[in-house]
Amino acid sequence: MKIGYPCINRSIACRGNRTFRLASYSEERLFATVAENLRCLAAMLRYNIEHTLLFFRITSDLVPFASHPVCAADWRGRFAADLAAVGEYVRETGTRISMHPDQFVVINARDSDIVERSVAELCYHADLLDAMGLDTTAKIQIHVGGVYGEKERSLERFVRAYTTLDETILRRLVIENDDRRYTLADCLRVHDETGVPVLFDRFHHEVHSSGESPRDAVISAAGTWRAVDGVPMVDYSSQQPGGRRGNHAETIDPDNFRAFLAESAPVDCDIMLEIKDKEKSALLAAAIAATDPRFAAPR
Repeated sequence: MKIGYPCINRSIACRGNRTFRLASYSEERLFATVAENLRCLAAMLRYNIEHTLLFFRITSDLVPFASHPVCAADWRGRFAADLAAVGEYVRETGTRISMHPDQFVVINARDSDIVERSVAELCYHADLLDAMGLDTTAKIQIHVGGVYGEKERSLERFVRAYTTLDETILRRLVIENDDRRYTLADCLRVHDETGVPVLFDRFHHEVHSSGESPRDAVISAAGTWRAVDGVPMVDYSSQQPGGRRGNHAETIDPDNFRAFLAESAPVDCDIMLEIKDKEKSALLAAAIAATDPRFAAPR
């Protein structure tokens, strides 16, 4: 079991997700921004290893506008050595990496232009992970997408779109249950037709489910992962007290997290904390999980 947080570390001096306005695009600005983002990524990964956090979600903004037609720059060639160095560090330390494209990635959209842009964005994510030399346990997670008032047809469109994706994407893609549209049961149906692994989101399941117990849900989702996919990934959060239902917590609820560890046992899983104070809660989660026999320590 590895525990981590997404994209930004608030304890160090840089964020690693710098970007700029499209109107300001130039190759020089792109390369300067990517260089700074990679410097920050390396710093965050070092921090994580020093603090027993072995799971990290890399920001999609590492290479701004990479999938946009305006970007003709060879960022992969320019930063080949830097990306390879990040990948080597990830492998040496046993860190697990994932990415989560923004909500505009919708491969089951009815608009073919949206689908085309979504696929281009997935290609960028796959290219980035490939440039780091990471194996197929480094995953790209997306939601099934929109419903458009026709859920069955929308599920069918996802399956059709999935079958057209390049293998470089397919070997990394996973889907997650969401808090409004597609439950875990829906995602399992998609898995049955495509083989795509299902990433279980614990909080989304609490907000929107088909009635499965958390334990049964963890077991069902874990069963969709193959050896080449690595240990099943799980997203974890809890309800923000006093917030609208579905609002992610600002900080970890220790009792709720202990309950999740108990209900997920004995399934081994890597846990991404989608909690707003990032590494602060991840550090506490790692301390709570330290006595769990599934918990992984740095190499």
